[in-house]
Amino acid sequence: MRILSEFDIQFNLPGPIAMVALLHLHPSLQPQILSGNDLLVEHLTTPAPDASPTTNHPKTIVASTEYIDTFGNRCARFLAPAGHLRLSGTSIVEADSHPDQLFESAEQAPIELLPSEALQFLLPSRYCQVDQFGAIAQDLFGSYKPGWERAVAIRDWVHDKVTFNYNAARPTKTAMDVFTERIGVCRDFQHLAVTLSRCLNIPSRYVTGYIGDIRRPYSGLGDFSAWYQVFLNGQWINLDARHNYPRLGRLLMAVGRDAADVAITTSFGAAYLTNFYVESNEIDADGNKIPPSQNFAYNMTPPTLHDSNTPTQTNSQASPTQTQSAVS
Repeated sequence: MRILSEFDIQFNLPGPIAMVALLHLHPSLQPQILSGNDLLVEHLTTPAPDASPTTNHPKTIVASTEYIDTFGNRCARFLAPAGHLRLSGTSIVEADSHPDQLFESAEQAPIELLPSEALQFLLPSRYCQVDQFGAIAQDLFGSYKPGWERAVAIRDWVHDKVTFNYNAARPTKTAMDVFTERIGVCRDFQHLAVTLSRCLNIPSRYVTGYIGDIRRPYSGLGDFSAWYQVFLNGQWINLDARHNYPRLGRLLMAVGRDAADVAITTSFGAAYLTNFYVESNEIDADGNKIPPSQNFAYNMTPPTLHDSNTPTQTNSQASPTQTQSAVS
C-alpha cells in the first residue's frame, strides 16, 4: 500500500533560538520512500492587522543541517529567528500491506550473547526507572517463559491496568508515576512496558512515528504516535501497550531510550506551539486519499479500548524545551 504522511507545525518564538527536529522518517525506511521526506523550515512574516486572510504572507527559508544521532535517527538542526516559525513536510511510502507480525516462537537471548548496541536498552533512562522496578517485574512476570510469552504478557498487563486519558498527560510523568496512578497517554503506556521489559533483561526501546486510521474507521485528528520495540530472535519487534493488537501502516520516525530521546522538536529557549497538524493516510495510484470509512478491509475486531471515542493517534504536549509525541 502507499501511505501519504504530512505535518505542519508552527511556533511563536519570542527571540532567536537554536532548535533540533526529528521529523524525518527513519533512515531504515529509505528504500520504501517514493517521494518527499524533506523538512521545510520557514520564517513567516506576521501579517498586518488589516490583511486579508487569503493573503500570501512573505516567508523566508531557514537553513538547516542534518546529522545522524547516536540511535541512528535522522535529525535536523537550525537557528530559528524570532517570530512565526513553520516546520512542514510530506512523504509517500510504499508500506507493508500486512498488519503487525506476530513472533510466537521468538526467544530471548542471554545478556552475554546480546549485540553491544542493545545493552543500553536494558538500563535506566529519563522516564524508565529500571532500578526501581526489579522486584515488581519479577513478581508480576517472573513465572512467564522468557521470550515472546513474557514480552506480550508485559504488554497486555500494561494495556489492561492503565486507563487512557488525554487529560492525564504531563511531560514529567515517569514509568513509576504511571504504575502508581494507573492512568496516562500513549507514551506513558510505552514507558511502563519498556521499563518492565528491561527489568527482565529484554532490551526495549521507545519508538515514535505515524499510525494512521488505515483500513479502520476514522477516529479523529491525527498526531504522531508512540510504541516500543523489544529485541528478540536477533531483531527489533514492534509492540504497543496502548493498541495491543496488530495495526497497519506504522511508519517509523525515531527510536531511543525513552521519549526524551525522540522529541519531535527540542528548543534551546522559549517556543510556543501555535499550530499542530499531522496526518497519515493510504492513497490510491493517483495519489488520492482513501477515506478510512471506505477502506475498512482489514477483517479483525480489535479489543475494546478504554475510551473508544479518543483518537488512536497521538496528541502532542509541549514542555518548555521539547515538543514530544505525547501519545495516542
